Amino acid sequence: MAGMMQFFPARGATRRGVMALALTAVAASSLAVQAQDQQGPGLVPHGGAAEGNAGAGDATAATVGQHPLEPALELAQRGLASLRANVKDYSCTMVKRERIDGKLGEHQYIFLKVRHEPFSVYLYVLAPDDVKGQEVIYVTGRNDGNMLAHAGSGVRAMVGTVSLKPDGALAMQGNRYAVTEIGVENLAKRLVEVAQHDKQFGECEVNFFPNAKVNGRICTCVQVVHPVPRRNFRFHLARVFIDDELLIPVRYEAYDWPHEQGGQPVLMEEYTYMNVKTNNGFTDADFDPANAAYKFNGK
Repeated sequence: MAGMMQFFPARGATRRGVMALALTAVAASSLAVQAQDQQGPGLVPHGGAAEGNAGAGDATAATVGQHPLEPALELAQRGLASLRANVKDYSCTMVKRERIDGKLGEHQYIFLKVRHEPFSVYLYVLAPDDVKGQEVIYVTGRNDGNMLAHAGSGVRAMVGTVSLKPDGALAMQGNRYAVTEIGVENLAKRLVEVAQHDKQFGECEVNFFPNAKVNGRICTCVQVVHPVPRRNFRFHLARVFIDDELLIPVRYEAYDWPHEQGGQPVLMEEYTYMNVKTNNGFTDADFDPANAAYKFNGK
């Protein structure tokens, strides 16, 4: 649930501007804690959670009997267990689009390598052109918990490789989630967490759509709708596409409640994992900034 790393200040950024950015990040962290208290489990996105349920009341408690979310939760749990048992690593192209501070960004395309143990990420930005060529490496337990990153071109590239806290202000600029939350396993975990939380309440509609396609892959689409704005819920409508063969979520999209009566749901975030290739046998070299195929040293 993470993506493009826009972690360099714009040209001409001043010391005062950087300090203001840091203070803003502290304030946002405080608001995020408050939002977490209101919206349940999982990660509170940086740059804006749902707004259509602001000031809304609590959802009604679930009634006795099977909750509509139960089959979806079972599917998500089965997929997560299969992923953990059968997939050691994978490569893919991730396409993401996120709303940050009320503004919906353009589609971003990122090549990913992910290894599960230890959790390791290499990403290379493919598009758009203004951030093309950016690279990021993160490995749990290395580099004092920081990620290594560099810009692709222009003045920012002259800075070279920098070491940043994954959830720090610069790393989070232009991102809803940190690089530590990227990938299909993290997505599957969050889906399970949110489903377990939401099944405490009623006011939930769930539908399954078989034979949906994502980039030519046959998937089962699970659509969850909370029709009435409630402070307990993180979204109005969400769709998850589970690859029928791989049993992993390959697309997720979430919408806020309409901002006006009779309006359309408002897209908050969407992530698609395409061309997934599992068990490539990645080694430490795939997540090493000294790898000759990468450009962390300005090659």
